[in-house]
Amino acid sequence: MRLTGSPQLEKSARMPGHTDQWLLTVNTGSSSLKVALYQVGRGETRVLSVTAERIGDPTGHLRLTDARGATLIDQRGNLPHHGAALEAILAWLRDNRPELSLFAVGHRVVQGGSDYREPIRVTHELIAALQKLVPLAPDHLPQAIQTIQSAIRAFPNVPQVACFDTGFHRSMPRIAQIYPLPRCLCDEGVVRFGFHGLSYEYIVQELRTVAPTEANGRVLIAHLGNGASMAAVRGGVGIDTTMGFTPASGLMMGTRPGDLDPGVLLYLLTERRMKPAALNEMLNRQAGLLGVSGTSPDMRDLLERESADQHAAEAIALFCYQAKKYLGALVAALGGLDTLIFTGGIGEHAASVRLRICEGLEFLGIRLDPQRNATHAAVISRDGNLQADSSVTVRVMQTDEDLMIARHTRLLIEQSR
Repeated sequence: MRLTGSPQLEKSARMPGHTDQWLLTVNTGSSSLKVALYQVGRGETRVLSVTAERIGDPTGHLRLTDARGATLIDQRGNLPHHGAALEAILAWLRDNRPELSLFAVGHRVVQGGSDYREPIRVTHELIAALQKLVPLAPDHLPQAIQTIQSAIRAFPNVPQVACFDTGFHRSMPRIAQIYPLPRCLCDEGVVRFGFHGLSYEYIVQELRTVAPTEANGRVLIAHLGNGASMAAVRGGVGIDTTMGFTPASGLMMGTRPGDLDPGVLLYLLTERRMKPAALNEMLNRQAGLLGVSGTSPDMRDLLERESADQHAAEAIALFCYQAKKYLGALVAALGGLDTLIFTGGIGEHAASVRLRICEGLEFLGIRLDPQRNATHAAVISRDGNLQADSSVTVRVMQTDEDLMIARHTRLLIEQSR
């Protein structure tokens, strides 16, 4: 796919002169890619955003917007792999932003294993280490490695930084990281890694800005989107999370089942004669909201059809029930709760889902204000003035993994200078 856009729109997004510093972030998903361009000064200002979806499918979709959200490009076509998607984006930048001079590129890497926690400069040794970690995240790491290599080819003299989605959770107590399996497996790295760490880290940083007292307390963050997880945070440090060895565990998600009885998997392998590849396909792309509803992995679609579609209604109910159950478990791990934060596409925009998750949790001090919740207010809990009000502050916060990558990348490069 070769990108073309409206010259008028491109002119409106033209960036300032050669003295500005520019930073690129690359956020690789299993079948998607997000690229953002930041102007770096006192802070990080996003100038361009690109989203590529359905990579590897003939119906691929690529959209580029400017800082105001105006669409510069909206095209459909074949994006055979993540490297091709990134190369198409970078070719457009070279053609339309010839004055652009990057000082760094930051990458989201979903799995850092036991050895990588903090952001690190990309080297040949790191890429070799990531290749060895591919079995831990076979649906994500190959794509991330591919985009890193494409970025290196495009900008061979620009520092590249890897930011690990598992890093935030490496501070969890050991007892929260290990599985009740033979010790040799734990020693070999079969442990609970946790994911969505860049999102959680961003939310914690923002909470320190808007409510520093809350940030030092007992916080539960619900990152609810196509991928969904929760994290228990005490004093700004993660102590437990719902995802484990892979991103398929924990909560029910758009196309992933969340936690399952391992006997179900053994049954499918032995009695139903499923091949490992077919089982992997089912667990990552055919289960969750899509599997239960039989129609869609998108919560918006299911909410629209809920009243007329029993299967859609059941999928929503199961999603909310599991989220409620895990919320209670993490509150127990925290020893109580001061702040509950909803983030992610569902968490930020689906008021009815937030309401259903919180219903019946009044005994924990969680009480939503219906009007605030319906309008997606920053604080959706009732004021804590009356006995019937909420003792837990419930917030809705927009997450930004890309900005977190930009912050990490900038800090690492500036420190190295």
